[in-house]
Amino acid sequence: MENKEKNGEIKENQVVKKKLDWSGSLIVAALAGAFGSSFLYGYNLSVVNAPTVYIKKFYNATWERRYNSSIDEGTLTLLWSITVSVFSIGGLVGAIIVTPIVKFFGRKYTLMLNNIFAVIAALLMGFSSLAGSFEMLILGRIIMGIDAGVSLSALPMYLSEISPKEIRGSLGQVTAIFICIGVFTGQVLGLPEIFGKESLWPYLFGVIIVPSVIQVGILPFLPESPRYLLLERHDIHRAEKAFRTFLGKADVSYEVEEVSAESRLHRNVQLVSILQLLRNRSVRWQIITVVITMGCYQLCGLNAIWYYTNSIFSTSGINHDTIPYVTLSTGATEILAAVFSGLVIERLGRRPLLIGGFSLMVVFFAVLTASLTLQYRVSWLPFLSIACILAIIASFCIGPGGIPFVLTGEFFEQSQRPAAFMIAGTVNWLCNFTVGLLFPFIQGGLQTYCFLVFAGICLAGATYLFFVLPETKNKTLHEISQAFAKRNKVTLEVQEMDQYSAERKSSAEQDSNFSPTKDNGETKNRLV
Repeated sequence: MENKEKNGEIKENQVVKKKLDWSGSLIVAALAGAFGSSFLYGYNLSVVNAPTVYIKKFYNATWERRYNSSIDEGTLTLLWSITVSVFSIGGLVGAIIVTPIVKFFGRKYTLMLNNIFAVIAALLMGFSSLAGSFEMLILGRIIMGIDAGVSLSALPMYLSEISPKEIRGSLGQVTAIFICIGVFTGQVLGLPEIFGKESLWPYLFGVIIVPSVIQVGILPFLPESPRYLLLERHDIHRAEKAFRTFLGKADVSYEVEEVSAESRLHRNVQLVSILQLLRNRSVRWQIITVVITMGCYQLCGLNAIWYYTNSIFSTSGINHDTIPYVTLSTGATEILAAVFSGLVIERLGRRPLLIGGFSLMVVFFAVLTASLTLQYRVSWLPFLSIACILAIIASFCIGPGGIPFVLTGEFFEQSQRPAAFMIAGTVNWLCNFTVGLLFPFIQGGLQTYCFLVFAGICLAGATYLFFVLPETKNKTLHEISQAFAKRNKVTLEVQEMDQYSAERKSSAEQDSNFSPTKDNGETKNRLV
């Protein structure tokens, strides 16, 4: 009887814990953070697609007014490719500067201050037509890219640190879901009935201010990351309050003690630099996995579809007037697939979703290539091309669309995480820039066979992940490190000593500022 009662109490506690996992503050923090961050990233991926014709006309008219001659087709294509791809250059800058910003201001205030970039970019792009300057549009795209580069590192960092490990993957998928919603919103606002007109296209860029204002209005009322407060600010009172707010319960002693233990272990440890992280053999394969996953995330071809959807559908034989409405189906498919991924990621795990997503993309890219090649011989093949594009988008969003950001937060400890996100962000944006700049020329050179390049990249990514990636679902950092220890050719004890040695080296300057008395006391404690 006593055992049954105890089992019943355990089950009740587990049920209560599951109910408390998703607190109201946790949901609001995820939604507000994502709306002013990853939403804008997705929006800016798709927003340039609908007004392409009108913006090119604006470029041509500006060129004629300045130089009394029409712009040649090659120069116009290059100028347009630069307009699309400089967003990634800004993103690279944002990914590089995010580490010192999140260290000094914290995760939450970094997200808030980042909206300054969004507002400046919206004003530049929104008034570019009125000012008759396409340089303002290009500069605005660069600044908007900086905003995206900062937010795509700071937001996953914030979400991974405020969420319990039981729902870490699902909450991490909020980033991907809002990217999809942003893409879909850009498609809807770009319809001819809304802002998809020659006289109204600047409004597509001006509305970027709205999510920024909403985020700035909500985030001040939410706590900072409790892990940041404990591990980097050593503020236990604010950390306890933050845990209570996000977890929705009064007793957070277990969570505080868990993080405090990590804090004591890494006392006086400063952030690990990129060079130190790269030299740390205990995380070598984690870094390689993040680099390959992020590279495949961008080079798998989905951003090429977003940037040049109209051009791809036109190649597929779709009527020009119908294309804006067919494009909406791609955004809707992406949202549904991303939501589905968020619902099943804690059941199925990261590994099958990533490998399965890339593998399915290989299949559908191959079918799309065959469909585009033979479309003039069979009347119904254009519809198969649309189906393949939708299937590619769904396959991407089920796994590769959001999980790379989750893995980056799961592979590394607190002191290594900013450097890891900087590496991931750098790879992310360099690959994004490459796709945006080169795809028009790849498409022009390879014609319908251009998607085989992306199929090869997806196949390589799926193969690597199949042999290397361990499952990280519901696992602690210690357990994930154990999974990589054999491949890194270190035992767990050596791995911990390797990390400790690197961290102590990074904090030597700080240790030198301690008084002799305190230092001697700490030395005695360690010896004991």
